[in-house]
Amino acid sequence: MLDKHLPAAPGARRYALVAAVLGWSGLAIQQYLIFISRWIDQASLLGGLVKFFSFFTVLSNTLVAVALTCVVSQRNTALQRFFRHPVVCSGIAASIALVAIAYSLLLRHLWQPQGLQWLADELLHDIMPVLFVLYWWLYVPKAGLGLRHVLLWMLYPLVYFGYVLLRGDLLGDYVYPFVDAGNLGYAQAFINAGGVLAGFVLIALLLLVVDRRLKKP
Repeated sequence: MLDKHLPAAPGARRYALVAAVLGWSGLAIQQYLIFISRWIDQASLLGGLVKFFSFFTVLSNTLVAVALTCVVSQRNTALQRFFRHPVVCSGIAASIALVAIAYSLLLRHLWQPQGLQWLADELLHDIMPVLFVLYWWLYVPKAGLGLRHVLLWMLYPLVYFGYVLLRGDLLGDYVYPFVDAGNLGYAQAFINAGGVLAGFVLIALLLLVVDRRLKKP
């Protein structure tokens, strides 16, 4: 029996393969750059790994790369069925779209990356969000999404913001300036986080509308 969560459209695996390679490449380059920086500063490489996975960008791109890899493999394990599920793919699409929009609005103007850092930046913040949202549009079966799914997806950014604020309070290192409670104060940090969360909800609701319009009987 065919797995109902495998994309049936021609070209889906080839598309996913190319996108997965780009996604893993962007993550590998960014991890390499963090390790090199920590090595030069004689800081803990384990701490660099922890910081790497403290970025919403990295976590969301990892989910994207894993989901695409599960499409390429076409195996039928429980984990791979989970990441191929239309509701899961839709939630990942909302998250990676938030990465692109929030970066462009809040962070892009703060620095001018060069060389490998520029390449990683483009892959993680621009190219992969476009590729995965396009993958969702073209190949993910439209599942009749509902508001309950939006509420479920919200757990991811909510838990993430809680972690970032707790980590920042303990280590004095806030990975994003708009939630830097040390400089902004907790009130402003919560307001900023709430604004980003509201953006996530708007993106999720847009996906819900598109899903319902494209859903086949």
